[in-house]
Amino acid sequence: MRIERFRRACVALVSASLVSLGMQAPAAAGIVGTAEAVAAAQAADPLVTVRGALARDDVRERMAALGVDAAQVDARLAALTDAETALLAERLDQLPAGGDALAVLGIVFLVLLVLELTGTIDIFKKT
Repeated sequence: MRIERFRRACVALVSASLVSLGMQAPAAAGIVGTAEAVAAAQAADPLVTVRGALARDDVRERMAALGVDAAQVDARLAALTDAETALLAERLDQLPAGGDALAVLGIVFLVLLVLELTGTIDIFKKT
């Protein structure tokens, strides 16, 4: 009697295992290139893109010449919302590359304008 119960339990266990074996979905994998991985990482965090553009030496020198402190820029970037940071990163991608001074001034002005519109700073009301 005990052996019969054990045999039935084993048959039920093996039957359930075989049924569930057919329900597994196959995994698909592919090779991801370095350029694709870097692009995905930068697209995931627009703040990295903005900080990378503002960390260039020529941009830092120009901001220092205009009297903008690097600590203030970092604090103001931290105060931006995710939507504002994404908009700023998107605009950076549309600007021409090569260290154009006008583009750098445009970026700084855009950052200051966004911060002014959000009420974070009052730089334009002082002048």
